[in-house]
Amino acid sequence: MKKSYRIDVDCAACAAKMENAAKKIDGVDSCIVNFMLQKMIVEFADGSDRDAVMANVVKECKKIESDAEIYLK
Repeated sequence: MKKSYRIDVDCAACAAKMENAAKKIDGVDSCIVNFMLQKMIVEFADGSDRDAVMANVVKECKKIESDAEIYLK
């Protein structure tokens, strides 16, 4: 299942790093971060808990860009 999230990130390089970090998280099949649209599209693995997966995505992305935001709602 794919889900789109609005994000707030300041630079394209950080957006690319966030995308790569998210792809490495268990439960994420794929992730695309579009800096220009300020959007993250995550495809979840079958049977994964989306809330738990996104909590991990947010945690890892905050390590890259502490003031970046991923709006989960």
